[in-house]
Amino acid sequence: MTDSPTPALTKPAFGAALATPAEGSAPAGAASVPLVVAIDGPAGSGKSSVSRAAAERLGYGFLDTGAAYRALAWHALAHGVDTSDATAVLEVFGDFDYAISLDTTDRWVRVGGVDVTAAIREPRVTDAVSGVARVAPVRHAVTELFRRLVASAGLPGVVVEGRDITTVVFPDAPVRILLTAAPEVRAARRSAELTDQDAAKVAAALHQRDAADSTVVDFLTAADGVEVVDSTHLDFAQTVDAVLRVVETTMGARDGR
Repeated sequence: MTDSPTPALTKPAFGAALATPAEGSAPAGAASVPLVVAIDGPAGSGKSSVSRAAAERLGYGFLDTGAAYRALAWHALAHGVDTSDATAVLEVFGDFDYAISLDTTDRWVRVGGVDVTAAIREPRVTDAVSGVARVAPVRHAVTELFRRLVASAGLPGVVVEGRDITTVVFPDAPVRILLTAAPEVRAARRSAELTDQDAAKVAAALHQRDAADSTVVDFLTAADGVEVVDSTHLDFAQTVDAVLRVVETTMGARDGR
């Protein structure tokens, strides 16, 4: 990692020009565009933890794209907005002052002057995420933010994880991976993470999240050129190793090694 200040994503005023920069183009003054490792997958597949560990091993930055939608859900709830109301979500998005760290060790998410790193993981926020994420203008604007952040990160590479990362956000990334696992395995893992919640409720919530998100993006089918890593029978360390093997193999083939 560099010694420069931690790169962060901040949101310009909604309604500003949202022209998508050309893939592979560098911002003015940038030495080079970071290599992108794009990782997709359903809830409970381990995307965040595996991607972060892989980024640390590679010496890359790490972008949890789902945090942006969680932060917006938190922001909407803080303003008493019904997140199933697309018009209301768009209105509250207008003053959504968002920032996120790309550092693998110094992780933080902020909305305005509030550190919401822990708050966006609360069950009430999780329940509201799909409502804000399915609003098309919001997805378009946030996607543009992700691209600008990565392009200007000043890092050798960034591991970007979330829904539709390999197909919509970074469809031309040199490394694209679909990380998945059997539904029952994903539910068990999520339940183990949320030790204060009933296992049956966690499984039901995960199923509901999958069903809701599947109306917006296809996160269970690998697009052409996307490598699948199925972690159903792998532990955490083995899954990270499998992801790193895909990175090494893909980049080796690209470089003629």
